[in-house]
Amino acid sequence: MPAMHVILVPVGSAGDVYPFLGLGNELKRRGHRITLITAGYFADLARKAGFDFAPFCSREHYLEMVANPDIWHPQRSIALLARQSVIPAIASIYQLIEQQVHAAAAAGSGQPVVVAGSLALGARVAQERLGVDLTTIHLQPVVFRSRFEPPIHPGLGWIQHVPVRLRPAVFRLMDFMVDNIYAGPLNAFRAQHGLAPIKRVMDQWWHSPEATLALFPRWYAAPQPDWPAQVQFLDFPLYDGGSLETADAALPALLTAGEAPIVFTSGSAMATGTEFFAASARSCELLGRRGVFITKFTAQLPRPLPAAVRHVDYAPFSQLLPRAAAFVHHGGIGTAAQALKAGVPQLVAPCSYDQLDNAARLQRLGVSITLPRARYNAENVAAALRTLLADAQVRERGAACAALFGSADPVVATVDALEQGWRRRARPTAGDVVHGAGVAA
Repeated sequence: MPAMHVILVPVGSAGDVYPFLGLGNELKRRGHRITLITAGYFADLARKAGFDFAPFCSREHYLEMVANPDIWHPQRSIALLARQSVIPAIASIYQLIEQQVHAAAAAGSGQPVVVAGSLALGARVAQERLGVDLTTIHLQPVVFRSRFEPPIHPGLGWIQHVPVRLRPAVFRLMDFMVDNIYAGPLNAFRAQHGLAPIKRVMDQWWHSPEATLALFPRWYAAPQPDWPAQVQFLDFPLYDGGSLETADAALPALLTAGEAPIVFTSGSAMATGTEFFAASARSCELLGRRGVFITKFTAQLPRPLPAAVRHVDYAPFSQLLPRAAAFVHHGGIGTAAQALKAGVPQLVAPCSYDQLDNAARLQRLGVSITLPRARYNAENVAAALRTLLADAQVRERGAACAALFGSADPVVATVDALEQGWRRRARPTAGDVVHGAGVAA
């Protein structure tokens, strides 16, 4: 198809940004121009990829946020993220998209198309106000509510026990709580641009009515009858940054130096996990096993580390996890997907956001044990890992899940779907001749 200007807008940590980097790499390979709009923390990766880059917040602001321990608190985290990141980003994202639209109009070129993550609410406003083509990408099933199979949100696991007929009333209560955070500032911004106020922001509105892609397979989260009709289901994107990040040079030798290690991470944006890593280090000692800790925020690591435990800033999970004996993690969707692909036994210690829902889905698949973060201590971790490592059924189910991943590149398939949608929804440009309701290029 003709080369286009594609604006990618992920909001979140590396687990949210990496899939968009992977999509951008493939789009750029096909000749499209890429602009990445995300936190300034990811500027170097965007430039390595050869993308134009526009931050909606500074690197310093991102680091200040992740340094706040409440960003992972099961009750306080969602409101904190909204007020410090998602809401301030509405205006920034909208304005950055608007600048690109105006630049295209001045140059007489085609209008940019936008591909945005779940929390890029400014992109959704730009779709309504500026008429940009918007594809919403949801990486995790927790964003889709259903009275038949409600997702698990922090503090709201009890919804699973509410009768089906009463669940819509619970969702209305949830909407009241969400709108109490989002609707005021969002509607104030909408009013500035002549748009009517909205309610139930995270019911239907945040899904693009033009195109919404769910990047997880049906065997991981079966579509429900009351999910939005426009959703197209693909597969986990699986891009782990390996073509842009620099892995520790000692990693290959580390993986072959003895028995398979247990790998530990608490997420790319976890900077306050002192207790997690201390308990993890002690659990390795109790088990007499090798461990690999992954984090770029080294201040949270115990000093010194046990002799059998090594630390790396970054490791591509696609290379590391197939060589691991077990994987201990927070339950982020990208991390969980890589573990499923590797077929490795998983111990999941969720904190907030989508992590509790992912932990429950992994446990239902029979590939993991969930250990609540409040009970994450050395003795409990060691006991859970002993169970995992001795359970042949967990290994069998892990292998069965790994076999569900096809040989096709899911990033290529997603870009195919994006391009098909753009062709189908092609808007007139300065070079098009309009005949009635149709367009002849």
